[in-house]
Amino acid sequence: MRRAIFPGSFDPITLGHYDIIERGITLFDELIIAIGINADKKYMFSLEERQQFIREAFKDEPKIKVVTYEGLTVDFAKKVDAGFILRGLRNPGDFEFEKAIAHTNRKLSEIETVFLLTSSGKSYISSSIVRDVIRNGGDYSILVPDTVVVSS
Repeated sequence: MRRAIFPGSFDPITLGHYDIIERGITLFDELIIAIGINADKKYMFSLEERQQFIREAFKDEPKIKVVTYEGLTVDFAKKVDAGFILRGLRNPGDFEFEKAIAHTNRKLSEIETVFLLTSSGKSYISSSIVRDVIRNGGDYSILVPDTVVVSS
């Protein structure tokens, strides 16, 4: 079985994430959306809300599981027997950052990282931009799945 994890904070999930997940499920038998827990980070949405946003968005997709984890992503991947880490790339800056992480992960565990380019119409969207639009009372519905708009 080809199992991959798609790690992130998903605060909140965006249409960019959604794009990568939809395309990722065509490549893998199972895709685990792994919400990382970082005690040092201040989130806009609770862990439960972030899980619910994703579960609702993909409720009809049996190949997707939504879980949380703490610690190193490679350790979590070993725990769930995932052979791949799926990552989305929006721009050259993302590539440089993600490349360094992928090389480190490969050195630590020999896990493969698979990169997908975010669709061009969604490449500008980031969770930090969405949070800024929300904080300032803007219409963020064009940046996130409907499950986020309905739930927030």
